[in-house]
Amino acid sequence: MPSFDTVCEADFVEVKNAVENTAKEIGTRFDFKGTSAAIELKDKEITLFGDADFQLQQVEDILRNKLTKRNVDVRFLDIQKAQKIGGDKLKQTVKVKNGIEAELGKKLQKLIKESKLKVQAAIQGDAVRVTGAKRDDLQAAMALIRKDLADHPLSFNNFRD
Repeated sequence: MPSFDTVCEADFVEVKNAVENTAKEIGTRFDFKGTSAAIELKDKEITLFGDADFQLQQVEDILRNKLTKRNVDVRFLDIQKAQKIGGDKLKQTVKVKNGIEAELGKKLQKLIKESKLKVQAAIQGDAVRVTGAKRDDLQAAMALIRKDLADHPLSFNNFRD
């Protein structure tokens, strides 16, 4: 039976490369000389460091630019509030989303059920598997998901015929 998986996964190799390129640019830019501006990646979490909100915003802009150049959707970024750390320094955490949350999975399942297409959706961990009898129905389901859930960086993989 034909099926595909709907997933929400960033390409972590490209994210790592973008973070490294951002760190390199921070090291070479004149306006960051002698400041505590920095960026680091641990697991699925990027941490930005700076002396002021303005500097954190500049580091974030550089990161977004590098991610865009590497074809990584910036909607994967979940930017937290800046926190004060020792003295006048600031730290900001940016989480990289990975996997479909339960709420989004239920919303996706409900959307497919209400569409009256002859397909079924099942939540399987971090993915939603959509199965149907015909390939055309699956492609219609993909188009529906792209149109109605455009604010989420969803992708489709594991298409089986």
